[in-house]
Amino acid sequence: MPLPLFSVRRFCGALLLGLSVTSGMEGWTRPAQAQEVSEDGFQRFVQSLWPAAKARGISRATFDEAFRGVQPDPKIIALTKKQSEFVRPIWDYINGSISAQRLQRGREMNAEWSKTLAAIEKAYGVPRSVVLGVWGMETNFGSFTGSIYAVRALATLAYTGYRGDFFKEELLIALQILNREHIGRDKMLGSWAGAMGQTQFMPSSFMKYAVDGNRDGVRDIWSSVPDAMASTANYLREQGWEPGLPWGFEVKLPQGFDFRHLRQNFAHWQALGVRRLDGKAMPRSGEATLFLPGGANGPAFLVTSNYDVIKTYNSSDAYAMGVAHLGDRIMGGLPIQGAWPKDQPMLGKDERQELQQRLARLGFYEGDPDGKFGSKTREAVRNFQLRRGLIPDGYADYAVLRELRTAR
Repeated sequence: MPLPLFSVRRFCGALLLGLSVTSGMEGWTRPAQAQEVSEDGFQRFVQSLWPAAKARGISRATFDEAFRGVQPDPKIIALTKKQSEFVRPIWDYINGSISAQRLQRGREMNAEWSKTLAAIEKAYGVPRSVVLGVWGMETNFGSFTGSIYAVRALATLAYTGYRGDFFKEELLIALQILNREHIGRDKMLGSWAGAMGQTQFMPSSFMKYAVDGNRDGVRDIWSSVPDAMASTANYLREQGWEPGLPWGFEVKLPQGFDFRHLRQNFAHWQALGVRRLDGKAMPRSGEATLFLPGGANGPAFLVTSNYDVIKTYNSSDAYAMGVAHLGDRIMGGLPIQGAWPKDQPMLGKDERQELQQRLARLGFYEGDPDGKFGSKTREAVRNFQLRRGLIPDGYADYAVLRELRTAR
């Protein structure tokens, strides 16, 4: 997502911009708990937004119409607790995302929009596979873009203080979109987190990165497939997508591989005996990082800076791998060949938090021990493994937790 794009089914916080709204909030006090929902307090919060909205050029008529009949939605609060990309095993997430039905629909969409995708790829340098992967992961190629009025969703989250001031900023930008008539209130529908359109842009992402792909004078990510796909490609390119460089690929590691190797150029990986499982040659230039999402005995990938660009859409490795692999499969690529460690028990939430806490006490991890494993936890685990003389695969399992419990 352009900095803020979130899926209908998920909100990982990957795209949080950290924007703040501090003016024009007189007369309103944030609820003591994020779960607390009071109708009177909500209405006071809405009215407290007017000075900030007016300062942005939003008319009183637009403001009143946007909030007409809007009430907080308690069900949205419960959804903030569910972030499956960080707690489900990555193989479950990927398998659930890449169904036979989704692959079939993706191939149909690739054929139907082939000329448009070719033009987008030429204009932005982002492969159609990645654009299709995002489109498929976010809304199943536009089949479900969300049915919640974006202003209600954003106002509910902003009122409860979820993610600090982020949702207040997004709410004010949504009002700007309505004020400029990019779309009417009746069509501004999306996910519970306020993400909109066929590839789920947050309001700030729409304002920064949405483009008019079909050149009809309107940026319509809701009903125009060309606009939605071109906007996604524009976002990825603006985040640093390097044309001609793959996101990555699955590889086979040689016997006795030294896992201390982490980031090398492709020529070096080739010299180390690493080979692509699809049988293709290594790229002639560029660098890649060894990624072992299932540990040293699971599938191995070389991922490039373009993989990191996908993660700016959603910071979860599971999501990024889902996008990348779905796009590859649509284009005829192979399923993942390596065996996932499905027979190994997974750490529970308390154990995941304990692992992060122990890493923090040893100076390897900084951040909230929330039990959600991402790149920060993986890096911390790898550094701990290096210190202890273990295989540095960055994979957090019971063996690592047991080792941490004995470390001083």
